[in-house]
Amino acid sequence: MKIVKAICAPGRTGFYYDDQRAIKQGAIADGATYLGDPTTPHFTAIRQAGEAISVMLILEDGQIAFGDCATVQYAGVGGRDTLFSAADGIPLIEQHVFPRLIGAEADCFRRLADELEDIRVDGKPLHAAIRYGVSQAILDAVAKAKRLLMCEVIAAEYDLSLTGGEIPIFTQSGDARYQGADKMILKGVPALPHALINHVETKLGTSGELLLDYVIWLRDRILALKTDDSYHPTLHIDVYGTIGQIFGKENYAAMAYYLETLAKAALPFPLRIEGPMDADERELQIQCMSALTRLLDERGIPVELVADEWCNTLEDVKAFANRRAGHMVQIKTPDLGGIGNSVEAVLYCKALGISAYLGGSCNETDRTAQVSVHLAMATRPDLMLAKPGMGVDEAYMIVYNEMQRIRAFLAAKHAN
Repeated sequence: MKIVKAICAPGRTGFYYDDQRAIKQGAIADGATYLGDPTTPHFTAIRQAGEAISVMLILEDGQIAFGDCATVQYAGVGGRDTLFSAADGIPLIEQHVFPRLIGAEADCFRRLADELEDIRVDGKPLHAAIRYGVSQAILDAVAKAKRLLMCEVIAAEYDLSLTGGEIPIFTQSGDARYQGADKMILKGVPALPHALINHVETKLGTSGELLLDYVIWLRDRILALKTDDSYHPTLHIDVYGTIGQIFGKENYAAMAYYLETLAKAALPFPLRIEGPMDADERELQIQCMSALTRLLDERGIPVELVADEWCNTLEDVKAFANRRAGHMVQIKTPDLGGIGNSVEAVLYCKALGISAYLGGSCNETDRTAQVSVHLAMATRPDLMLAKPGMGVDEAYMIVYNEMQRIRAFLAAKHAN
């Protein structure tokens, strides 16, 4: 089954591009935006509307396969690609990608995805967002050509077993960390609430007191609202390096003591902390994360650390996993480019006994979220992100419902 035509359409994402540097430096929130000038290259404002490109591949029989190009909320920092615009991306796709795909047989995802990864423009790979969206469309094209689900294609090409079991879902609250937490508890979300602790003075506290108060409130809120005694979620909080800001990114003893305080406050629920420090470059980030992970383990402090900052590419994921720079590694799907890289990243972490979190960004689309569910159902990560957006309900609905559709279909198929 050949690809006979290809089309691009500009689109919107489920959130925004935010200039993380400016926000960490104290940019003042003004309603849904921020006051002040951006500090990260290519930003024209501290907050900008997120952009996407839908890529559609038309097969010989008229079926339409599609995927969405999108990048992360905090583009251009932590070693990531710059923010992404449809106006810049569409010409690149039409000139450098479509000629490779039109006329190609949609018979093997891995081959076509590898060819996409190899494309160079002025000696550089295509923006990760382009490789992300086009590879989704390729996977969908192969699945449609073979009359299979996308997860079945991944399972077949990577020699994996499809069990149909649920993957724990993690949801994001954004700054609505109180109301958002209520929504998550009411829906029985397995991991919550992200909480967006990205500023010391207003969210963490200069000695960590604001986050400690929030953890206590969250614990009590779960106990008060849960209606099922079996509901025992993990408290997963992203601190964007702010713990390292107040204690020192290499002051492991002080950070460990504070994390132990948070863990005690979280009881009876387990605690997971994402991005405890940001060391401003990859090698030092790995060193810091490795040292803090090791210290927590030696002292028996029940906090699971999640690697995020400076862990962007497949090579990065392998480097963090090899040196146990965290108990869990986030595989931030848009940053890895082609989705085959995310598949390989999950499998690599699992082979080393490192927990794999198939994550991403609030600044994605409904389509990227659906495809990510198929990757998760085939590779079986320990956690996956509800996306896009920060509204909780919509992101959780998209990911949860796609997962249940896959499970029901596989169960029915195996029963016949």
